[in-house]
Amino acid sequence: MKTNTINKKEIEKFSKIAEEWWDPKGKFKPLHNFNPIRISYLKENIIKNFNLQGKDKILSGIKILDIGCGGGLLSEPMSRLGAEVFGMDASEKNIEVAKIHAKKSNLNIEYFCSSPEKFKTDIKFDVILNMEIIEHVEDVDFFLESCSKLLKENGIMFVATLNKTLKSYIFAIVGAEYILKWLPIGTHKWSKFVKPEELIKITKKYNLTLNELRGVKFNLITNNWQLSADNSVNYIAKFTKI
Repeated sequence: MKTNTINKKEIEKFSKIAEEWWDPKGKFKPLHNFNPIRISYLKENIIKNFNLQGKDKILSGIKILDIGCGGGLLSEPMSRLGAEVFGMDASEKNIEVAKIHAKKSNLNIEYFCSSPEKFKTDIKFDVILNMEIIEHVEDVDFFLESCSKLLKENGIMFVATLNKTLKSYIFAIVGAEYILKWLPIGTHKWSKFVKPEELIKITKKYNLTLNELRGVKFNLITNNWQLSADNSVNYIAKFTKI
């Protein structure tokens, strides 16, 4: 019987650099650069899905669970947009950093050191964020099953991850880690990357239907990330629970 999705080596790896989460020039610089397109995409899709309009805090009334929240780089923007945000991470150090930063920012975010299969709650969430996390878990199938149980009917789940292609190995590992030094060497393992068709096959088992699949690529000319039809390296998928 499956009981755990936590990969201890992955948790230790990120715990060691937890203090750098909010340094835009530190080891998490790529995520800081990635954040604007992620926030824009999430906001647009949540508004459209729940027909939200006419509010200053546009995501007011929406319960979001940010799994693998790290230091809170996505939890905080979602909270500022009015959502009721719950952040979850298996690293105690990450959660500690996230709590301290949220307090400094005067944001009311509930943070938990946990994993989805161990999270005890009666809440069913409107939105679940699995952003750049499934390539670091021990068992993707069990992880997604556990996430589905926390999502309410007609709720939406976003999964952002890396495709398992030769191009992703060249760009995300050789390029980003060894040549450009964007990420610490060893951040990613190509064997843990997930093909979109594999992700879709797993999620179907847990009443999650694909709404949209978009590629995300880095534009060297504009020096920013943008949505793309090319999902051969990074991609983001949106699912609805039926």
